[in-house]
Amino acid sequence: MSALQKPKFKDLNHSECAGAPILKSLWERFDFSLLLAQSGIMKRNGTPSWLICFLYVVGLVANCSSVTQIAQLADKDALLKRMFQPWKLAQYTLSRFLTKGFAWTTFGKKRVERLQQDPVTALTDGDVVNLDDTHSAHPFAKLLPFLCWLYDHSAKVYVWATNLVVLQAVRKSGLEYPLFFRIWHKPETKGEGLTKIDLAKQMLLMLRESVSCRLWVAMDRWYLCKHFFSFLEENNFDWVTKAKRNTALFRKVIEPGTRRERYVPLTPVMLIREVFKELLGGEASGLTSISIPDIYMKRPYATVNRKGNQVTKQRYVLVAAVVAIRLKEDDQPITDADQEEKGEEPATYKGAYLLISNRHDAPKDVVQTYAKRWRIEVFFRSAKQELAFEKCHSEYEAHHHAHFELLFVAETLLAIALFELNKEKTSDDEGYTHGEMVRGLFHTRCQVRVNNRKGIQRITIDCDTQVQQFARLIELFWPEHYLVLLWVIPKPGNYQLLPRTA
Repeated sequence: MSALQKPKFKDLNHSECAGAPILKSLWERFDFSLLLAQSGIMKRNGTPSWLICFLYVVGLVANCSSVTQIAQLADKDALLKRMFQPWKLAQYTLSRFLTKGFAWTTFGKKRVERLQQDPVTALTDGDVVNLDDTHSAHPFAKLLPFLCWLYDHSAKVYVWATNLVVLQAVRKSGLEYPLFFRIWHKPETKGEGLTKIDLAKQMLLMLRESVSCRLWVAMDRWYLCKHFFSFLEENNFDWVTKAKRNTALFRKVIEPGTRRERYVPLTPVMLIREVFKELLGGEASGLTSISIPDIYMKRPYATVNRKGNQVTKQRYVLVAAVVAIRLKEDDQPITDADQEEKGEEPATYKGAYLLISNRHDAPKDVVQTYAKRWRIEVFFRSAKQELAFEKCHSEYEAHHHAHFELLFVAETLLAIALFELNKEKTSDDEGYTHGEMVRGLFHTRCQVRVNNRKGIQRITIDCDTQVQQFARLIELFWPEHYLVLLWVIPKPGNYQLLPRTA
């Protein structure tokens, strides 16, 4: 009979962040450490700011709920200890850094500019910019100046939350990554302060400073505003949105006798009913659409009258009107909060909707572009479930700005990794989801071994066999020569080897 000895307690070199070296390679590929310094996000002494920011990104990917958990992860995780040596990152180090009012908006602007210099992430003609807003609930505080009393449709309750207006890029290649965000402050007096549309204009103008190509802007019906449409067209943006029930549309007809042009008013529901039977006669499943020609919308424009005064008049502008069915939308039932302004509900008839756009010459592109708007909803869901989007409960607004900006950095790195991972898939059934990649590679358990061979220190990372499915990412982005974050690559013979043993 075999004797069972008592257990021996050892400090095992285990890690829960096997994919951290890949994050490090992607971080350095886009020079985020340099961009932080150029934005003035630096410390006079102590731990370098770029190390703190990278640790925060790793903590977000690990879905840590507070800076305390992030500090504990860095203190206990064997791989992170090697990456952040000789610095010991404590909770107060993270808190003091994140609550200081740095220029995170400047860093976000430089981040987008740097992404446009890489051929994989650079936006080109025809790419889509999604515009939407979301809530980040703050259940442990109220009456903070950056919080708003808002209705949460998923929980069917009112909550104190931060309201973010977000831009997301979706390339024709399939790569998608976040661009900018702005926090909307609810004014004490209705009609004062910046609106969400004003914040969207600011972000689109910032995007125009680094991108000059013609882009689409896909948005939901809340952003249906004629003045906003004029702004988009003036800045070389095409737009598409879903029509509301009270959207005023017109059809141009020629009177038989006088041959004069006349514009007949129509409602979106009337247009949907006109082609609904023909719409059902198409494909049995999947997204189906029919374009309706010669539809106009009244648009305001500024002019000077005979007295020399500037006035605003209306003119008829041709728009694309496309009826679509089986859109992948998360339409919620109309609530009391939604009915504060009558007519805000979408125009629908038996599951069909009306899409409107300025591109009346490309109705097929209108439908395909609006279908990509769903990607920003997927981004919000992934960020809240897997990247600790709603787990910043600080009372300092500066911390929330840093949290969301670094979360956008984390999502950008993960989006590039996911794009490269699924690049060679041949069908929708193949490939991996965002959550599968995060749980299977970036937040999976491994063992770290360190030994010396011929005077060179070698670090070996032993992973479970399930990581073999991510061999493409390891082949592309696994660092070979050094593990710690530095400004420059060390000279040959003065570095640690990090072989690909996963």
